[in-house]
Amino acid sequence: MAMFLQGGAAPSAGGLVVFLLSVQVIQSQDGWRVNYRQTDVCAAKGSTVDIRCDITHPPGIYYSDIKDRFWFTKEKYGEPVDLRTDSEYSGRVTYAYSSDWKSCYLTITDVRESDSAEYKFRFMTNRPREKYTGSPGVTLSVTGFQVQVRRLNSTWLELTCHSSCVPYGGHYWSKNEEYIETGSSLPVSSGSTDRYSCYLRGSWNQRSPAVYGPQRPSVSVSPSAKMLEGDSVTLTCSTDANPAANYTWYKEDGTSDPRLLSEEPQLVFSSIQSSDSGWYFCTAENQLGRKTSDFISIDVKYGPQRPSVSVSPSAEMLEGGSVTLTCSADANPAASYTWYKEDGTSDPRLLSEEPQLVFSSIQSSDSGNYSCTAENQLGRKTSDFISIDVKYGPQRPSVSVSPSAEMLEGDSVTLTCSTDANPAANYTWYKEHEDSPRASGQIFTITNFTAEHSGNYYCEAQNEMGRSNSTLRLISSSGKSHSFFCSLTHYINNPTKEVTHSKRGL
Repeated sequence: MAMFLQGGAAPSAGGLVVFLLSVQVIQSQDGWRVNYRQTDVCAAKGSTVDIRCDITHPPGIYYSDIKDRFWFTKEKYGEPVDLRTDSEYSGRVTYAYSSDWKSCYLTITDVRESDSAEYKFRFMTNRPREKYTGSPGVTLSVTGFQVQVRRLNSTWLELTCHSSCVPYGGHYWSKNEEYIETGSSLPVSSGSTDRYSCYLRGSWNQRSPAVYGPQRPSVSVSPSAKMLEGDSVTLTCSTDANPAANYTWYKEDGTSDPRLLSEEPQLVFSSIQSSDSGWYFCTAENQLGRKTSDFISIDVKYGPQRPSVSVSPSAEMLEGGSVTLTCSADANPAASYTWYKEDGTSDPRLLSEEPQLVFSSIQSSDSGNYSCTAENQLGRKTSDFISIDVKYGPQRPSVSVSPSAEMLEGDSVTLTCSTDANPAANYTWYKEHEDSPRASGQIFTITNFTAEHSGNYYCEAQNEMGRSNSTLRLISSSGKSHSFFCSLTHYINNPTKEVTHSKRGL
């Protein structure tokens, strides 16, 4: 066994090594012999390979008689193809010979896995039909290195270096580009962020791709500009990892367990909605570890929804009370608000440009239909109408007489009481100095009028908010008409209060 070595034997930057398993093989043809220094070569992809042979000639023949020499791996039309003319080796093949022409060299640079083949040396002499080939040749195996990962337990992993041939001298390992030890496998801790590679002894620049756990993932958003409701939006999770990482997307829902959304690198919203706003993050994981991205906020812009109106207090509205109407709508960016009152015209009356419409002392005149609008740069919406119905006690009632207050006996007379009240008032009729009512209802009719019916009458209007009495009205049969006026007695929850009046002749 022999080893042909170019470069340093120990791992070092820039070193280059090809390991050769060398068994002398002699081919003899009419006294000619080709002796290859090795029969099998294991080389790292991208390295440089040297293959050497020695030539022995029969007596009476000189090396100067050899007119052509070359190396080949394949034939065309039954004739060997010189590697120097093969396009697959263009610019990568060099021939060399010793000064006495007894030794021959083949150098192949930047070897590829497709270069794996059997290489033979061929020469011809000046004599007709003298052609010689050293056979069998040298088998070149070009290997790429690959690190496989196997989990041993929850704490440890095993890295194994794989190649297409077994190199002489074994495999070497590097951690973060520094030599650490020799061996076909290497134990490492789970979750390690270090980078591990294997290589052939001396072929420092021809290492396997490094294996390492994921770095912290980054998240990109497309499009990155303002997101409008209904747009198509894509979130992409990416990290540097080998083996390639698997990705998982989550949304933070305010619970201890975020909601799992997807197990793809991209999270796609074909028509994003306001409900999609929130905090998102992704994880990247391979056999060596797992890392989580920072949170990313998704803020979807949208126009106002139809506003809702709330009333406080929500109970019965009493005249003089404090009442607040509040307009609210879901919108992003936040909406501005405007209040209107329907006045029975085509253009409602603008009242306020605030979210709240406040009545510090609401009056009966404030009753009516109100609406509000919510608006931002993406749209404008109007609420449904809300009816404000202010409750108040009766105003002083008025009494009308038909046909007149001058009566003849036997005639009929109708007294009508009316007032403004909310809710509508109930009416009761009284005759002066009598405790018991004469009638109830808005209209009081006396038929077949007699002298006993003559006197002062008044009506009382009442609802749950209060009561109020009209002035006295004289009804007589004297043929003359008199009017009596009394000072206002406004009964508010006090119906027994004394009524006083004065008489004025007309």
